[in-house]
Amino acid sequence: MDDKTFEWAESTNCAITVCDADGVVVFMNEKSRETFNRAGQTMVGKNLFPCHSERSQEKIKHMLETGESNSYTIRKGGVKKMIYQTPWRKDGKIEGMVEISMVIPEDMPHYNRD
Repeated sequence: MDDKTFEWAESTNCAITVCDADGVVVFMNEKSRETFNRAGQTMVGKNLFPCHSERSQEKIKHMLETGESNSYTIRKGGVKKMIYQTPWRKDGKIEGMVEISMVIPEDMPHYNRD
């Protein structure tokens, strides 16, 4: 993928990580690189499966097989975050997965718009 493919995502205020169908990281925006890169090394071009527990690996494989999405909240380093993971497709075929991680307030408002 060329640089323009993800130009819009580079400076968003959330971490965006994209992998292909084999789990190889193909893109990390600035926030994602700040979060996951160790000692200046990038995860781009590397497989994400070794960085995850067996349970998480199975969840990722399931999403890549079924097209289902996954979302949850975490607390890490004293910061509450929402994680949203979903497969991405090309011509209707699952080509990989995108993860969006964003900091959320402790007491995030919820609005019912039914």
